[in-house]
Formats: sequence, C-alpha cells, structure tokens
Amino acid sequence: MICQVKKYFDKLTTDGSAEPSHVAVVARDDEILSTGAEDFVSLATKILKQLNVVALVVAAPPFAFLEVLLQRMPPDSAEIIPLDTETRTFLHDIPVVRAEEFNSEDPSRLIALLGQRKGVLVEGVGIVATGTFTVEMAYINYSSVYHALYVKTLLDFLQQLAPNREELRTLTPLWNQLAANIPDRFSLAEQPLDTPDTILAAIDETGRKTVSLRLVDSFFGNISCRYDNALYISQTGASLDELAGCIDLVTDGNVSTAGITASSELVAHRAVYRQSDALTIVHGHPKLTVTLSLLCEEQGCRIEDCWKDCDRVRLLGGHPLVAGEVGAGGIARKVPPVIGRTGTAIVYGHGVFATGRSDFSDPLRTMIQLENFCRQEYLHRLNACLNSADRDFFATLIAS
Repeated sequence: MICQVKKYFDKLTTDGSAEPSHVAVVARDDEILSTGAEDFVSLATKILKQLNVVALVVAAPPFAFLEVLLQRMPPDSAEIIPLDTETRTFLHDIPVVRAEEFNSEDPSRLIALLGQRKGVLVEGVGIVATGTFTVEMAYINYSSVYHALYVKTLLDFLQQLAPNREELRTLTPLWNQLAANIPDRFSLAEQPLDTPDTILAAIDETGRKTVSLRLVDSFFGNISCRYDNALYISQTGASLDELAGCIDLVTDGNVSTAGITASSELVAHRAVYRQSDALTIVHGHPKLTVTLSLLCEEQGCRIEDCWKDCDRVRLLGGHPLVAGEVGAGGIARKVPPVIGRTGTAIVYGHGVFATGRSDFSDPLRTMIQLENFCRQEYLHRLNACLNSADRDFFATLIAS
C-alpha cells in the first residue's frame, strides 16, 4: 500500500494537476499511511478516520484558477455543475465548502459531503477526493474534478464574464502555459504494425506518450489497432501509461469474451474501422480542445441537452465536432460518419478521436496540433472579450 501512496503522489506532482508543495495522499492499511504536505496529511488523516473509504487525496492545483472561480460564485452557492463529460459521467456535481464553513480541526461538513460525492472543492484548501477501494481511485477522482473545474473556469471567461485585471494577473502562469505549444516532435518506435508483438508494443508506447504529453484527463482515453478481422484495444479503465497486460484482442464475430473488458468505446472504434481505411485510433481528452468544443455560438437553438441531442456537425480547427453520449450510444453513431473527412473527430465536451493509416505517430501528432490550435484560439477569443486597456495589459503578461 505504501508503494501505491508514493506512486500516486508522484503522478500528481508530475502530471501538472497539483502544486508539489500542496499535495497529500493518505491510505488506510493496517495503519494510516501517508505522504505529502504536513497540514494536508493532517486534514486527510482526520477525514479518513471517520469515512468508510480506503484512500484520500487532498491537493491544490498549480494555477490559482480555483480561487478565481470561487470568487466569482455567489456566496450561497453550494455546488458547481460543469458541462464536460467527466462531470456528467462520473461526478454529477461538485460540492463546495466555503472558508467560513470549514474547520480543519472538525471537518464534519466536508466529511458529510464526501460520503455522497467523489470529490469536493474546499475554499482555501483545494480539492479533496476519495478512493472507496483503492488509492488509484482517489487519484482518478481528484483528476476528474480538476479537469472539470479547469474546463469550466476557462469556459466561463468566454461565456459569462471576462477576467478583470487582477484575475488576469493572478492567472499569469496559466496564460504563459497556454501561449506555449506542446512539442509535436516526438519519437515512437518505427516498426510495421503487422504482428501481435509489434502492435502490443506500439499501443503500450503510444499510451505512455499520450499521458506524458498531458493529452488525457488523469490517464483516461483508449487506443486501438486493426489486425486482420479483429482489433487490439486498451481495456476499460486501464491506465494509458501502464497498458502492458491490459490490451484485448477482440474479433469481429465476438467469439471470445475479450469484449467484456475492452474499452467502453469499443463499438465506436469498430465502426470507425468499418467505415474508413484507418489502421490505428487514439482517443484522448486534451483540455483546451474540450473547452472550445463546449463553446457553441448557435443562436435561438432550442436543444437543451446538447451533448446528446444535437445533430449538427460543427468545425473546430478544421475538424468535425459532433455531440454524442459516451460508450455505445451517440459517439458510436456520430463519430464514424464524419471522421473520414480529416481522420479526426471531436466530441462535444469529451475529447478527440484521431486515426492513422500506418502507425500511431500521425494520430498523436494530429491531436497535439489540434490542442495547440485550441490554445491559441482560446487566447485569441479571450483577448477579444477584454477592453482595449486590458488587452494591452494581457499582452504584456504573456510577453513576460
């Protein structure tokens, strides 16, 4: 268990979702095991002793966007309901504990909320997330909350109220990160994907690269490769950076039980292969692409559940963008017909499906280039929301 605690502490401090000096991971074994900031460890230990879960993550993100988000909310707001797929699928809503409600010596209010939800936003602390059975689940829940709140904050700047000068200054490190492109020069092993061994090795390598480039939420996503009348695909819930032994061979005729453990997007992958000449598929959740996919400028539209009911095909960065439910629902129906246009399709609030005809380099590079486009497009749109004086101020922040 102590190895798991250290493993996910390291992941949080290297994947960009937590400030290294403001992280704690605590787990219950024969005794309470912990690592991280002393004050966060103390808080997490108090909670864990009173909550029927195995592990807890307490961490603050590296950028101050949560503070900005909380300051913008009405004082009596008790929850946040983002629109991204992670929230709809796993979180439903994110409870909020305000500073005046929080007592680190007696976190009873927080404990009550954590008994009902997987993660809670605590003003002055950060995100507290539970792992009912494993440390890994606490890490996943933290990452899902972080991803959802990151996307919501950036979206609100464009849809609700543009940031004021103080907010712009506070978020300078975030703007500087978005102004820098993700490098699209990388190396993957060059080998034909024509044997089980080469395919398995290539999927494993691609998964690790996708995570290291931060093109996923936590380590979620899926990867597949066509092989004869079957396909190799990552298993549902598998860590993309730990895919060895977690890749299934699924035949077209379902003559094995492998499809039971295969990715929840298996039906979508199959449909893409049937309707295109793709050899490989990479699916990830790059944050700025997810953010801009939620930005619809349609006027007078009466659709309320855009994520599942919209049948329009929009374009983002020259690639088709469609709505669709996760799994065998809308994604499997709406992505395959449009992905052949550019080899890539974006799903509203969810992420990107990118294909390759010969290897995994092309889909991975396409996803990077799309996310870089969305970073620059976001900054351009944000700049357009500012008044002329704040635009000049914003430009100096990024230039510095």
